Amino acid sequence: MRIVLFVFAFVSVLSQAHGQGITSEILYELAEAPQADRIQKDIERLVSFGTRNTLSDTSSSTRGIGAARRWIKEEFDRISEACDGCLEVYYERGLATKEEFRRLPHDVWVVNVVAILRGQTRPDHYVMMSGDIDSRASSSTDGDSDAPGANDNASGVAGVLEAARILSHHRFHSSIVFAALSGEEQGLMGGKIMAQNAKASGWNIQAVLNNDMIGNIKGIDGVIDNASFRVFSEPTPATDDLQKQTWRRFYGGEVDGPSRQIARYVHRLTEKYCTNLKAKMIYRLDRFGRGGHHRPFNDLGFPGVRIMETHEDYTRQHQDLRTEDGIEYGDVIERVDFDYAARLTAVNVITLASMAWAPLPPAQVRIGGIVRPSTYLEWDVDAHQQTPSAHQVHWRETISPTWDYSRLVPTEHSFTLKNVIIDNYLFGVSAINDQGFESVVVYPSNLVRRR
Repeated sequence: MRIVLFVFAFVSVLSQAHGQGITSEILYELAEAPQADRIQKDIERLVSFGTRNTLSDTSSSTRGIGAARRWIKEEFDRISEACDGCLEVYYERGLATKEEFRRLPHDVWVVNVVAILRGQTRPDHYVMMSGDIDSRASSSTDGDSDAPGANDNASGVAGVLEAARILSHHRFHSSIVFAALSGEEQGLMGGKIMAQNAKASGWNIQAVLNNDMIGNIKGIDGVIDNASFRVFSEPTPATDDLQKQTWRRFYGGEVDGPSRQIARYVHRLTEKYCTNLKAKMIYRLDRFGRGGHHRPFNDLGFPGVRIMETHEDYTRQHQDLRTEDGIEYGDVIERVDFDYAARLTAVNVITLASMAWAPLPPAQVRIGGIVRPSTYLEWDVDAHQQTPSAHQVHWRETISPTWDYSRLVPTEHSFTLKNVIIDNYLFGVSAINDQGFESVVVYPSNLVRRR
């Protein structure tokens, strides 16, 4: 199959009050690329394994998590074959012990399935999409009962596979990782193993997009909604030291960490390239008292978010298959909306592509303007890349969730926003290359040396 290379003309950008950045036609095409019928087939195949519980059968060819993960690897291999071997496909194994993970009755080998589309100019920088292989019944340690896990989380894995099919026929600056992670239901084990390995290997992870339940449109609250989804993100890194915490106390940035900027990036791309779909940014690491596989990456300082449906149905999550008082319990395929899952997959596709095609964000942004009529910003270019074609200075009111104003800075590495008072706004800077792709925004982390 022919490999499609990206060649785009630089698009002239005017200063815009809404701060929408650059339009790239290829992203419109990618937003329409995911196919609901392929996602449906993948979910049906994953459901056919009966259960994918972490403690289920690993030797059977037809049932259990072993058969499921072997099929996922075979599917990645098929995708790679169709793009002339462009994917690096492998198993990632780690031993999870009952001493470390209290939900385990005994030690178990946790196996992730990973495929990497290696970047052409920045192979050591990564953007990642993940979904969870495992499913569960009412008990997280029940490896025998049927646990279809159609929405939680065959939908997420199907989205990862579909994104790999689409993006494997393009080439990017940064590497793109497609990951099917295991052991989520017993304590985010697969994500922890992969995050630790990434840290030990020195991976520069730009973003983790964790997809956990992207196929349900009818909630326990009775609302039917196929026009929105949630993006959960932590406000600032858990690894920040006292110096960074002190900076935020005096200069702001309490909701402007790297993960929150990814959430804004997803929001902006969805608004521009996806029809009748709204990203709802949730200012929280995850759902109240619950967790997802982006968290182990956040724990080690990697930026990441959780993408999922807006309205959940708790009778379909973590439930034995049964009917009680007229209510049908269990995560069955009949309740999955494949068109909706395809649309949320599209959000991932355009986000991964835009980030991997864009230049790296500014390495550091500094700010000044105390008791002055204007705000001054300056920034450094990341040492891993050539100088971007331009930068975009962004600002917003302090209570606004999105970057609402922007100015294009064609070549300089500094800019003065005249008559924009530093006290009344929050600021950031992004980088833009000559293909028209824009990085995430970086919030200032230091003061400008006295000018």
